[in-house]
Amino acid sequence: MDEKIRELRAKEYSRVDASGLVYLDHTGSTLYPESLVREHAERLLTGVYGNPHSRNPASRKSTELVEAARARVLKFFNADPEEYEAIFTLNASGALKLVGEAYPFGPGSSFRLAADNHNSVNGIREFAMARGADVRYVHLGKDLRIADIESELAGVDRTAPNLFAYPAQSNFSGVKHPLEWIETARALGYDVLLDAAAYVPTSRLDLGAVKPDFVTISFYKMFGYPTGVGALIARKEALGKLQRPWFGGGTVRFVSAQNQVKILYRNAAAFEDGTLNFLDITAVPAGLDFLDSIGMERIQAHVMELTGYLLDRLQSLRHPNGEPLVRVYGPTELEGRGGTVAFNLIDPSGRVIDCRWVELAAAQAGISIRTGYFCNPGAAETSFELPEDEALRCFQELAGDDFTLARFSVCLHDKPVGAIRVSVGLCNHEGDIDVLCALLRRWEGVSAAAAATVAGGHVASA
Repeated sequence: MDEKIRELRAKEYSRVDASGLVYLDHTGSTLYPESLVREHAERLLTGVYGNPHSRNPASRKSTELVEAARARVLKFFNADPEEYEAIFTLNASGALKLVGEAYPFGPGSSFRLAADNHNSVNGIREFAMARGADVRYVHLGKDLRIADIESELAGVDRTAPNLFAYPAQSNFSGVKHPLEWIETARALGYDVLLDAAAYVPTSRLDLGAVKPDFVTISFYKMFGYPTGVGALIARKEALGKLQRPWFGGGTVRFVSAQNQVKILYRNAAAFEDGTLNFLDITAVPAGLDFLDSIGMERIQAHVMELTGYLLDRLQSLRHPNGEPLVRVYGPTELEGRGGTVAFNLIDPSGRVIDCRWVELAAAQAGISIRTGYFCNPGAAETSFELPEDEALRCFQELAGDDFTLARFSVCLHDKPVGAIRVSVGLCNHEGDIDVLCALLRRWEGVSAAAAATVAGGHVASA
């Protein structure tokens, strides 16, 4: 383990060891360093900050800090301020909604999206379909990768507004999709929306080298604090295409109730509805400074070393009859992936063990992991090999307030409808993975039918 990162664990994340917990859910949220919280608290305790929509001294100070944060975001991603705008949002989902609701879809438009997008990207299809656009998914192979993106995107009307959306890194499998797709798609007539929320916590995104039209991020996934702040980083040319369906306070230069006219801002302010989270935004530069002080390349190397160790340990787990205990979804090698690993436990006969029993046992042991679809139905449906027609029938039969994944699984003859996700981050070390694997070994030689007895307790229907 990198000695500097080992020291960081002791200095910035000592509360993890003091708590006795093992944290392996960094794709959900990374853990914040203590120094970031202390520095922000000191700023708030010694400063006077007002609503930036005013011109008084306290408001001007807030405005200065917000604009400094905006500039720092662009600098961190090497985004030329002449070309890009940084728009503060609540989170990556809020940034995605800004694009979806304002993109000029219409008859003749095409919206293509990778099947392993997060649901906040999937939701954009509702805007596209409502406006008559052609919506199509780019499906995944069994390795949860896309083999030939060019053929999947070919054939759109280049005179119409077309949008292609994909994750730089899958929040389900950890697959890193090529950033080269950005120029491929743009050459084929698309604007490109890159969901970078799962990618940028451990990988460098250089917007001087690649030029997506829209990039969405959440800062709590990068450095843990603050929550409630994300960003849409957008090319100014692409922003000019967006047509917002409404306006709110702060987005307009002038509004008349008498004459029902308005003058919208033309920069980032046109997309920042109401009062920004101006106090928390002031913590963003320090968080980016923290990452830079370590080095994104160093963070990535550390995470990939741990990911290799995790994959090796998982694949070494065996039942007494020699059959594997673990089925990994997606790549089992390190090339073209990040530190997120999705898997299920398999009993000696090859049946999937209900992931909820593993989650329960992990919680009792103080291990933080995640189970389910992870808001990524496309990757889940491919991984679990859900039959399309049968899945649609079950959905239609069960749709409503009584729908649960457990009932859905029964309808599909006990097909898995959830997985275990482990995601490593900056503050992890090999010992965390060893604790997890020791827990998983409890199911060695155990049948799926008897799996609940290993966990103990009760799992509610989900």
